[in-house]
Amino acid sequence: MIERYTLPEMGRVWSEAYKYELWCRVETLVLEAHAKAGTVPAEAVAPIRSAPPPAPDAVAAVEAVTDHDVIAFLTAWADNTEPRSAAAYVHYGMTSSDLLDTALAVQLAEATDLILTKADRLVAVLRDHALAHKNTLRSGRTHGVHAEPDVWGHRVADFAFAAARSRDRVRRARDAVAVGTLSGPVGSYSNIDPEIEAEVMPALGLRRADVATQVVMRDGIAEWASALAVLATVCEAVALEVRHGQRTEVRELAEPFRSGQKGSSAMPHKKNPIRSERICGLARVVRSYVTPVTEGIPLWHERDISHSSVERIALPDAAIATDYLLHLTAGLVEGLVVDSGRMRANMNATNGLLYSSSVLLELVNGGLSREDAYDLVQAAAMETWDNGTPFRDSLLTQGKKKGMTLNEAAVDRAFRAEDYVSRLGPVFDRLTRLA
Repeated sequence: MIERYTLPEMGRVWSEAYKYELWCRVETLVLEAHAKAGTVPAEAVAPIRSAPPPAPDAVAAVEAVTDHDVIAFLTAWADNTEPRSAAAYVHYGMTSSDLLDTALAVQLAEATDLILTKADRLVAVLRDHALAHKNTLRSGRTHGVHAEPDVWGHRVADFAFAAARSRDRVRRARDAVAVGTLSGPVGSYSNIDPEIEAEVMPALGLRRADVATQVVMRDGIAEWASALAVLATVCEAVALEVRHGQRTEVRELAEPFRSGQKGSSAMPHKKNPIRSERICGLARVVRSYVTPVTEGIPLWHERDISHSSVERIALPDAAIATDYLLHLTAGLVEGLVVDSGRMRANMNATNGLLYSSSVLLELVNGGLSREDAYDLVQAAAMETWDNGTPFRDSLLTQGKKKGMTLNEAAVDRAFRAEDYVSRLGPVFDRLTRLA
């Protein structure tokens, strides 16, 4: 992921320097376990503990010759070891995937912890914003067209619960990826005792793979990528709502616009929803990694590396982009400008048409068949659409045309937007308990 969208803490998790620190940590723990078991000389441990991790450029220089990243790492680290002979016992009984998959599991777990912290913040921000607007009336829309009166907090509550469910999916996916293996070539433990694996994994905060055929099966990583994609897409849903709300014709919502910010290089009046558009764009990036990562599950026999090149790109990028998306989305909601007056004005823009459903039910309760009531209400609605006549007046006119005497008090009961607020009480009660 480019630096523009990389936050420092997440960037460090996926840096080359930190990766080699993790590789050193894994190898040192394995060496210590071997020494404890008596399979390697105990005096080899101290020099390895003291040897600093190799610099990325030193590893790259060796890899340019060996064309093998793990061997290049081991060679460069051995060059930092004094005496160098102690390095002979590093990687004892292991194969490359033992190191790669185990260290990757630590990276994935640490990256997920950062994501979960930001997801918690997003859930809280959405919850608080929804509760603050539980009485803010607006037009509910279906197909982009006014439907019925609604409450802005109701819409945001839906986002809050979706964000919470998505966060919980990511939390479950963390368990699925926090899995390592130290089982040697083809995972058969032919050159390494299973007890080494049993001792090292808890020290890394991981659990042992139920079985590893040299590599850890990628279903857990696919689950993780999918969970991130869903969470990113919930962020997109929030951003898309803001984009619609900031359109000139709607103007109910607006992104925060700080002092000195510019909206357009050519049109000084512009205040564009650039954060929301960035969120929507980056969510596509996160979703795009689900299929290639999932295709890393089927490999040739015990192991090939067709998954490796994909994961070097997809896993850091998915984590970095999701981390940034959560940061952007929480900030967007915290600074969101809600124009409640404009929302109320938009409700009145169709001269009462968004009460058609309530009118229909009042007429049915008054004794009309549903078919007759629907025909009457639709005819009145079309008159209002065409002529701009207040919907209430159109109803009375159409009633007379059809020879029906309407109960005006019943009709008036249908034009009470505030009734919609009280009926949403249970939604907001549940929302107060969301954490």
